[in-house]
Amino acid sequence: MRAFVTGYEGFVGRHLVPKLVRAGYEPPVMRTDIPAPGENILAALKMGVHLMRQGEFISDHEQKLGNKIAEVICGGNVTPGTPIGEQYLLDLEREAFKSLCGEKKTQERIQYTLKTGKTLRN
Repeated sequence: MRAFVTGYEGFVGRHLVPKLVRAGYEPPVMRTDIPAPGENILAALKMGVHLMRQGEFISDHEQKLGNKIAEVICGGNVTPGTPIGEQYLLDLEREAFKSLCGEKKTQERIQYTLKTGKTLRN
């Protein structure tokens, strides 16, 4: 299978990539030693999200979004300083995104944004 890229990006890619390969370019190695903020920071972020909801600054769905984002940023519910890798963070992010995509309100937000270019507050 072959992918075709058109436009400026395709032009640059077709000419730049072979030069990079000939020059010996290799993508950077993913880090595996990132100290996770951990459960203490996660609790603080979730408390902030909770207070935003209590003050009616955000909706129930936005609270759910905020909690998912906090979990990803903190590396999950782990001990502070636990070394985690980039791939682990990407996996957390993908799982959070996939779970949110199954939510009706997320789907409504995506559709609304694609149609109008604006954010739906639901």
